[in-house]
Amino acid sequence: MQTVLIVIHIFVVLALIGVVLLQKSEGGALGIGGGSGLMTTRGSGNVLTKATAILAGAFFLTSLLLSVVAGLGRQGSIFQGGSTPANQTAPAPGTGDSGKSILDQLKQQSVPSDTPAPTGPQVPQSK
Repeated sequence: MQTVLIVIHIFVVLALIGVVLLQKSEGGALGIGGGSGLMTTRGSGNVLTKATAILAGAFFLTSLLLSVVAGLGRQGSIFQGGSTPANQTAPAPGTGDSGKSILDQLKQQSVPSDTPAPTGPQVPQSK
């Protein structure tokens, strides 16, 4: 399923690039985009504009579908407490870390519990 969506997405991207490059340039400030070109009538401009809008919608839809399909296999977020990724082991029973989130566990590991926190700037003691 994911491979089919990727192939469709690539075709939509290539078609969108082609349609955008076929459109008439409005580069008035650059001194380019004259009256001659491959498609110069108003009708072709409307067709290319509609094709661009349709392909942009298809690009948006395939991008959303790819993100949904990629997220189907995930179990949870690292910010949720209680769930552990597959490559990590759960804490040993009785350690008390089972209900805390990963951020709380990291905060607890980084600050030693027996040392009081400094209250202000520390001045080196003279000898």
